[in-house]
Amino acid sequence: MVALARKVEQVHAAKPSRPIGLAEHLERVHAAVENHLDKEENILFPLLRSGAGAGVLMPIQVMMQEHEDHGENLRRTRALTRDLVAPEEACPSWRELYRRLARLEADLFEHIHLENYVLFPRAAEGKVGLR
Repeated sequence: MVALARKVEQVHAAKPSRPIGLAEHLERVHAAVENHLDKEENILFPLLRSGAGAGVLMPIQVMMQEHEDHGENLRRTRALTRDLVAPEEACPSWRELYRRLARLEADLFEHIHLENYVLFPRAAEGKVGLR
């Protein structure tokens, strides 16, 4: 999506409706999400599997704060894209970019919801069965 955003910004540079700064923003979003997923896979999930009990509370708090940060990034994406609504002059690439961004948003919201409201409460109660 970064490359597609960069292409849209460059090809439509003369149009005031273009999503100025979107590619740069998406680079930061990509890095933040990758970093978050790495922490889950390498720190949080192994702790949950080990039955660490109260030892998972701090990593869970960190993940929940990062979920808040992801939400802020999604709000910024919407601000840069006028709520993911492509203008009438948008080319197929521009429309595809916004379609992919909407899918990313839905996937990220699902990820956050499942962890914040299903996995983390169960982990806090010691009821996680990841083995």
